[in-house]
Amino acid sequence: MQDNHSRSQYRTLRGLHAQRARPQGKLVRAVRGEIFDVAVDIRPGSPTFGRWISATLSDENFRQIFVPPGFAHGFCVLSEIAEVEYKCTELYDPKDEIGTRWNSAGIEWPIADPLISAKDAALPGLDELRKILGG
Repeated sequence: MQDNHSRSQYRTLRGLHAQRARPQGKLVRAVRGEIFDVAVDIRPGSPTFGRWISATLSDENFRQIFVPPGFAHGFCVLSEIAEVEYKCTELYDPKDEIGTRWNSAGIEWPIADPLISAKDAALPGLDELRKILGG
């Protein structure tokens, strides 16, 4: 439905992002550099709500990760620069965007002091997101 391409510098942490009414599945790969990529289950009522998985993706290992609809997605950059491409199953809608704060799901990030946007830093914690979603 939509292809996205982002470029970020070392220590940048993006996420954790999702959409509420039209959840996106994402097929993610690093076409330049290396990232630590994460998916967190935020499906209301899911027995695995809040659990996460991760993978290191790089232009050298050619690995990809599929983030299913209903999961929040984020990554941090481990190399000097990283370019990330992801194919989405739904169009991005800024009015539908939800997410959870990067440090609220117990994720073991490999970067101790990440660079985080003000928008991402203001996302609700996982417990607050659960209440928002009605779970």
